[in-house]
Amino acid sequence: MRRNQRTTLIARTLAATAVIAVAVGCGPQGGKANAGAPATPAPPSSSTPAKGTPSPAGSASTDDKPSGSPAAPRASASPAAKPAPKPAAKVLMSTGSKGAQVKELQARLAQIGWFDDTPTGTYGAATTAAVKGFQGKRGLPATGSTDTVTWEKLLGMTTRPTADELAGRAVNKPTAKLDPRCMTGRAICISKTSRTLSWVVDGKVQSTMDVRFGSQYTPTREGVFKVFEKSRDHVSTIYHTAMPFAMFFSGGQAVHYSSDFAARGYNGASHGCVNVRDKAKVSALFDQVHIGDKVVVYW
Repeated sequence: MRRNQRTTLIARTLAATAVIAVAVGCGPQGGKANAGAPATPAPPSSSTPAKGTPSPAGSASTDDKPSGSPAAPRASASPAAKPAPKPAAKVLMSTGSKGAQVKELQARLAQIGWFDDTPTGTYGAATTAAVKGFQGKRGLPATGSTDTVTWEKLLGMTTRPTADELAGRAVNKPTAKLDPRCMTGRAICISKTSRTLSWVVDGKVQSTMDVRFGSQYTPTREGVFKVFEKSRDHVSTIYHTAMPFAMFFSGGQAVHYSSDFAARGYNGASHGCVNVRDKAKVSALFDQVHIGDKVVVYW
């Protein structure tokens, strides 16, 4: 009987020890709580985990793929071929050039308001300035020389000049594209792209005239405005210059006749106003426009 009791006591003691060992073994590896736990097998000597062995907690393989995944293929040692550089734009005409193509260039520039002289076929200072202005407005390098990019852009915006245009007897300007805001009510519709003013009533163009704007230092404001004052014989209180047929739409900015524009064309600029060089047309416009009529200035 005593032998059986002793055997039972030894068995119970061993079982309790096993339970304590299992509980301690659930703690963090390497901590003091691990004392007395059964030793775990040592990992393989290689730094790379064995195939099928999960990475240690909190770690990840270099490509964030599960351990044992096939290695990613290595990039080819040979460098990738570089794309061929775009060919530089070829200069077709520049200062000193002469001929029929220069005359066509001048006539086409006249169609969109960049050239005011009679086409001569000689690429002089006026042509260089006109080309430079055209390039700058279109985001092209303003070199003043006509390269292939500039020429293609100009061809897309103009039409083939007629004999009268080449002789300087007429200028056929393309119809300005009206802003959608001009299509309702009574609107003075002013396009900075075509440099034209269109008087529009209920979506129908009543008249069109050439205009010029302020310089980069005194730009003409863009947006939708209303005519708030009219002054037939106005004189600027700031610059002391005549502003006949002035129709004010934004602060001191107005649509008005400009004798300087009539004499110098696009070689000059306003102080922010919209200059008109055709006196008869702006006079007729002045008589038709009412206070409160819409003014739209846009590109």
